[in-house]
Amino acid sequence: MPLDEEVVAAIYREHGQALRRFVLNASPDPHSVDDIVQETVLRVWQHAPQITGSLRSYLFRTARNIMIDNYRKAQRRPVEATERDVADPAEAAGRVDELLNRVLMEEALLRLSAEHRDVLVALHYRRFTVSEAAVQLNVPLGTVKSRAYYAVKALRTILDEMGVER
Repeated sequence: MPLDEEVVAAIYREHGQALRRFVLNASPDPHSVDDIVQETVLRVWQHAPQITGSLRSYLFRTARNIMIDNYRKAQRRPVEATERDVADPAEAAGRVDELLNRVLMEEALLRLSAEHRDVLVALHYRRFTVSEAAVQLNVPLGTVKSRAYYAVKALRTILDEMGVER
C-alpha cells in the first residue's frame, strides 16, 4: 500500500508537536524522540481504517506502546551494549501512563465549555471548596454545585468519545 503523503503530513501538522512533547517527556532517551514519533505516525496511518474514537488518544497510546517495546528491546541487549542505566520497566510504564492520562485529560477539559472547565479546575485541581470556588469565580454557591455536576457528566461523555477507559 503506497504511503499517502498528504495524510501523513496532516497527522504531523495537527498532532506532531503535542506527540513530540509527550514522547520527549516520557522517553528515557531524548535522542530517539523523532524515531518514535515517525514510527507512531506510520503505525497510525497503517491502522487508520480500524481507529475508533479520538485520533490523538490513539496516537499517544501507540507512542506509549512503541516506547515500552523499545525499552524491552534494550533490556534484552547484553549489559556491555547499554550506554547507561535504564529505569525499572514498571516505573517507566507508570510514568508514560501518567503522562498519557494527563494529556488526555487536558484534551478532554479543552472540549468542555469555559464555565464547566473553570469550575472543575477550581474544585479538582486547585482544591478549592465549593464556597472558595464561588468567591473565586464570582458566581453563586448553587451555580458552582450545578456546574460541577454537569461538568463531570459532560467530561465522562467526552472521555467515552475519546475511547478512554475508566
